[in-house]
Amino acid sequence: MKAVTKSSSRIEPVVFHTINTIFMLFVVAITLYPFLHTLAVSLNDGSDTLAGGIYFWPRAWTLENYKAVFISGTIYHAAFISVSRTVLSTVFGVFLTTMLAYTLAQPQYILRKKISMLFILTMYFNAGLIPNYFLIKELGLLHSFWVYILPSLVSAFNLIIMRTYIRGLPGSLTESAKIDGAGDFRIFWKIIFPLCTPVLATVALFIAVGSWNAWFDTFLYASSDIKLSTLQYEMMKLLGSTMSTNNDPSLLAGNQHNQTQALVTPASIRAAITIVTAVPILFVYPFLQKYFVVGLNLGSVKE
Repeated sequence: MKAVTKSSSRIEPVVFHTINTIFMLFVVAITLYPFLHTLAVSLNDGSDTLAGGIYFWPRAWTLENYKAVFISGTIYHAAFISVSRTVLSTVFGVFLTTMLAYTLAQPQYILRKKISMLFILTMYFNAGLIPNYFLIKELGLLHSFWVYILPSLVSAFNLIIMRTYIRGLPGSLTESAKIDGAGDFRIFWKIIFPLCTPVLATVALFIAVGSWNAWFDTFLYASSDIKLSTLQYEMMKLLGSTMSTNNDPSLLAGNQHNQTQALVTPASIRAAITIVTAVPILFVYPFLQKYFVVGLNLGSVKE
């Protein structure tokens, strides 16, 4: 019996790790396949893609799809606007959300519950598109770059995560600092803010991804001003033009003088647009990934 028990105890971990490895490899494969397939289509000749059979690797290599995307001179300025709004929204949003969360996490602040409830209500109730538009107009933010920054500085969801995380910090830290004569802002900047690195990275990732992917606010508030157009809005317009017209694909790629070059089709344009808009934000993940899971778990534990 002892021999059987020892042999089974040795086999079980091996079986478990084998099955677990196979399962995780399967998960990785089905997660990566859509991205790799899209990348392959974006690098493949459009007319060849119509024949099907493109999975992980391009069959007829070409960069014409990306040339068609970047042929417009407004793309580069739109990319600058998107990067600027993403950086500013992330910096200001993280800082102000942390300050407000620190204030609402203080038990001696008598209005903390009422203010928290007001923010929570915004998660369930919204005035609607037209009232929001008139509000932005009355605030003088129409056709202004700050329409991308100010209306979304503080999110109720991010605030709840941040407040819960700060409440989990030892109270003795702030008490000892107050005994030494430190004020609230000094305590926040020197003690609380550095200790919030995991949840700061989590909130920063949420804000950055949301700002980078946003295009509807450009459509509503700044569509008539080409100087305020964002990369995602320009990509949306390009995608709409390829889907709603039957122009010569070579004209879309700007190859009017050479019909023998690789052709561009709506499917290949869609793939190229997806890669162009997705790849830049993917570079942010490696820097924040190690904090993301920890910050999200610690900041979402119910009290």
